[in-house]
Amino acid sequence: MSEVRSFTVAPDDDGIRLDRWFKRHLPDISFNTVSRWARTGQLRVDGARATPGDRIAAGQTLRVPPDEPAKAATARPKRERPPLSEDQIAFMREMVIHQDAQAIVLNKPPGLATQGGTKTTEHVDGLLDALAYDSESRPKLVHRLDKDTSGALLIARTSRAAAYFGKSFSSRTARKVYWALIAGVPSIDDGMIELPLAKQPGTGGEKMQVDEKEGAPARTRYRVIERAGNKAAWVELQPFTGRTHQLRVHMAAIGHPIVGDGKYGGQDAFLTGTISRKMHLHARRLRIDHPDGGRIDVTAELPPHFNESLDQLGFDIVAGDLALPEDAPPPSRAEQKQKAKAHAKTVRKERKGERRRRGGG
Repeated sequence: MSEVRSFTVAPDDDGIRLDRWFKRHLPDISFNTVSRWARTGQLRVDGARATPGDRIAAGQTLRVPPDEPAKAATARPKRERPPLSEDQIAFMREMVIHQDAQAIVLNKPPGLATQGGTKTTEHVDGLLDALAYDSESRPKLVHRLDKDTSGALLIARTSRAAAYFGKSFSSRTARKVYWALIAGVPSIDDGMIELPLAKQPGTGGEKMQVDEKEGAPARTRYRVIERAGNKAAWVELQPFTGRTHQLRVHMAAIGHPIVGDGKYGGQDAFLTGTISRKMHLHARRLRIDHPDGGRIDVTAELPPHFNESLDQLGFDIVAGDLALPEDAPPPSRAEQKQKAKAHAKTVRKERKGERRRRGGG
């Protein structure tokens, strides 16, 4: 191209950085080239000089210099995605539990990865073309679930929605509620786990661990919904940070690994009898503000193996739904300490009573 180019910022690009706009729309132009154009005054927004870090707004006009012929000649061709089969399209669309102009929510089954990786060929990200419907833009992931974790997964249908939802997750205004089946029963029914997490050395980042010195802060609230003697408990989990494998590491760290999570719980994570050995961690509910106003509030049905385990242990699913939290804040440190003291006092009284009964017998 030998002509100066002019582009109008689309609504989907409202608020993004100028360098990000180039990545989306002119990916063959390097960041160094964009920076050079900015330094020499050739790159302009509404006639004014611009820098790569400037935020642009819908309706603004971008003046872009002609690209160098040599760069265009050496640009790598864009890799085309293989078309999806009818079965793949049907598979993805059956997962949809909410859909509007800006968002889609899936009920992801266990065993399906969110994104690709080593030896992972089928994943949600690779199947998103099935959810484009009549739109020209491809839907975008805005958060992820582990491969063996099931439940509510939010997909943005526009770039504007992706930026909005991404900010909600990063600022922790989105609310996520998980259900899990855990081995054993915590001594405190409602508590906060605050243990910093870091990648475990030698695992290539595939495994996390509690690391008091180098770990990033991580907070998880848990609440016991029902218990099956001392064998297992059905719990509600709310992550207040978004660390990799956070819920799994935290529950294993307090001695109650999630059932089926051999990676962090070892053999202790598997119950005897006919309880499934699959992971029992499910993103039950997602609440997040909508970019067009209002709120998305979606509940995802349990996968069959989780449902069957609850039935076998005598748990009533209604108990969990009745207790789904609204906007109650997590218990403060003072409340947690007070609850722990009250629990310890009750235990001491019970033991004292047992000693008296033994002495009196």
